[in-house]
Amino acid sequence: RELLPPWLVIVAGLTGIVLLCVSTKDVPTSLRTKYGIVLDAGPSRTILFIYQWTTTKANKTGVIRECSSCPIQGLGVSNYSASPQKVGKRLEPCLNWAQKEIPAEQHSQTPLYVGATTSMRQLNLTHPTLSDGLLAALKSSPFDFQGAEILSSPDKEAFNWVAVNYVLENFFKYDWRGQLVPSGKGMAGVLSVGQTSAQLTSKVEEGNQAPKEGVRLQLYGQMHNVYTHHCRCHGTDQLRSRLLSMLIQ
Repeated sequence: RELLPPWLVIVAGLTGIVLLCVSTKDVPTSLRTKYGIVLDAGPSRTILFIYQWTTTKANKTGVIRECSSCPIQGLGVSNYSASPQKVGKRLEPCLNWAQKEIPAEQHSQTPLYVGATTSMRQLNLTHPTLSDGLLAALKSSPFDFQGAEILSSPDKEAFNWVAVNYVLENFFKYDWRGQLVPSGKGMAGVLSVGQTSAQLTSKVEEGNQAPKEGVRLQLYGQMHNVYTHHCRCHGTDQLRSRLLSMLIQ
């Protein structure tokens, strides 16, 4: 075997030294990551979600991903009507966890939203102390609290429809170059089963007459007419009762 020429070894060594000594401060960094917090307050449980995104957009719509989540221990917020002082204590562990997950310099710039279902619509009227305790705990956090919103059934199911089709990459996809392009797929329908009812959410195709209770959404350069068909008495409680009846028979 022939040995490498001495001059080639010297050049390779000098090249390696130069590469190691080059400062990385002038190398452009990736887009700054931003964060957002959503507190999903349902009747049976409450979960804190952390989302992150950059300035990258696909047809004027942001591209986000779920970073992590923290289930609030115990029952849903509305179940603490008899002991409203416990609401703030229940939220503290997850709020403290979120402060560790998100860089400290971005705490004041991180929006925090509360989305509640219709089961909590009467919270301010029937248990104002409970509502005040919940809001006070969120306002005292270092994050930018944007307020609480009670979602109507059509809006809630429309968000579920968006979330499912987003995860399935039906709105867009990444090509081999890593760029966002239209996926060309059709939109999936969503069947959401609750305790007392079920909701079937789907998109109304162009040319068809949309129901009155539909939601119109503009996402990733396209307009979507989404509607929800509400099926009462088709929830998990009814399914469990029918199963129990069949087992007894």
